[in-house]
Amino acid sequence: MRLVTRIVVNTACATALLALVSCGAGADSGLYGDLSGPEVANKALTTTKKAESMRLALDLDSTDGRIRADFSSSTSGDCTGTMSMSPKGTVEIIKTGDSVYMKYDEALLRQESEGEPAEEVDATVKLLAGRWMESKASDPDTKDMIEFCDLKGLLKSIEANDTAARKAGEEKVDGKPALRLTEKDGKETHTFHVAAEGDPYILRIASTGGEEPMTLNLSEFNQPVVAEKPAAKDIVDLGQ
Repeated sequence: MRLVTRIVVNTACATALLALVSCGAGADSGLYGDLSGPEVANKALTTTKKAESMRLALDLDSTDGRIRADFSSSTSGDCTGTMSMSPKGTVEIIKTGDSVYMKYDEALLRQESEGEPAEEVDATVKLLAGRWMESKASDPDTKDMIEFCDLKGLLKSIEANDTAARKAGEEKVDGKPALRLTEKDGKETHTFHVAAEGDPYILRIASTGGEEPMTLNLSEFNQPVVAEKPAAKDIVDLGQ
């Protein structure tokens, strides 16, 4: 799963957001009054960066399989979410304070135990499948799993810039009106949807035409992230 988190963070939350600063020039779509594409882009980047929490939902067709992640994260570091990589399986994650709780499904446990004796794999699955494991956020192996929880770190790299963003019409994202901004990068097309009502948050980032097409939806800005420790009976005591 280390590869999963690295792809998720680099592709969805850093590269894609920062790619917005290199869009080409284009015509006005009618949204945002007389604001130019670059002005809309800068406003969206600045506003999104100020959010104290948000939901991030990723669907990425990577060269290693389909990756899906859905996290509610806050700048305080708390988060809840799930991450899966087809056909390997799914892990649920809760981070509250410095404590991290992870729950693997059977498919992922068997994938992670590949090559070990069958009886050991079966014992591991029986002990851990569907139950929470507790660790510290500072543990090296755990840190690789919770990069999506570091919203403050992800947003820190986003800088508003003078751009030549291309306006490409109006669309709705989950029923909300949005302005579409586009750019071409070789065979790839990057599309960014900016909220046209209320605060100008980035609502969706999509990339098509390349080796790893993906869609990242952003929502639930500044809503509380409820990250609570699971019940004690559901946590495996790895010390025993």
